[in-house]
Amino acid sequence: MLLAVVSAVVGCRTADTDGVTPVPQLLAFLPWLLVPTAVALLCAFRTRWWPGLVWGVAVLGLLAWFIEPYGRVTEPTGAPVAQLRVLTSNVEFGRGTGSLVPEIRRLRPDLVFVEECEYTCQAALERDFATAYPYRQAVEAGGSAGSLVLSRFPLHGTDGVPGTMGMPGAVADVRGHDVRLQLAHPMPPLPGQLGVWRRELGRLRDFAAAGGRTPTILAGDFNASQDHAAFRRILDTGLYDAARLAGHDRTPSWPARTSAVIGAQIDHVLVSRDFSATDARFLRLAHTDHRALLVDITLHQRK
Repeated sequence: MLLAVVSAVVGCRTADTDGVTPVPQLLAFLPWLLVPTAVALLCAFRTRWWPGLVWGVAVLGLLAWFIEPYGRVTEPTGAPVAQLRVLTSNVEFGRGTGSLVPEIRRLRPDLVFVEECEYTCQAALERDFATAYPYRQAVEAGGSAGSLVLSRFPLHGTDGVPGTMGMPGAVADVRGHDVRLQLAHPMPPLPGQLGVWRRELGRLRDFAAAGGRTPTILAGDFNASQDHAAFRRILDTGLYDAARLAGHDRTPSWPARTSAVIGAQIDHVLVSRDFSATDARFLRLAHTDHRALLVDITLHQRK
């Protein structure tokens, strides 16, 4: 039974599909499927069930293969233009705002992407950072639908990406260079809502693909990991995961309470090939089920 369940998930990963419930939910925790696979291997060995042993070794090998970072990355070769610090945080219906404020003051990011930032969250951040972040782009809404982008750089607002929850967008003027900014917060892959999840990730993929040669930062709570086909299609447009570039491709960001033991990396800062990354940190904030992600990136001149 253990091998059958794990094999179904690994089979979907091999076929580059997210399948149906519960496969998308289990794909988020793909590395942790090594545990039931190892248990099944031990049982097969102790009972001398040799076909099961071969089966388990094959599944174990596939898991080890897929745990490796997805795709290849290259370093930009152009001259450095600007260094940026980017922070993304899901504050869970605004409840984590009080914990986020001192972290923004301490870490001084240049760009802040805040998901599930409802009315009181937006009012608090705009009040406390009116001077430090004079530019902002928001979707004003209650509950999980509100989102906010704070910037030290001048912003020109765009239509953003349509979704069930707010996903504002903008173009930032970073020392004379246009940089496309887009907050990501598609619906989670809940049973009965997989179509919405795929559709909204597909819209983010379309945004990424439309960038041309303009530097792009796509950041937020994607409700997807590199083990989801719908997320990999965003990476296939040419974006890189900044945490992966900084050596943290498997650090969990959700659920925050158990991330030290088990979790999934579903919060990302994706950047176009114009950027390099030197550091990534996942921050534990009180009163939210997500860890915030802080990355230090450098914009390079494209050749």
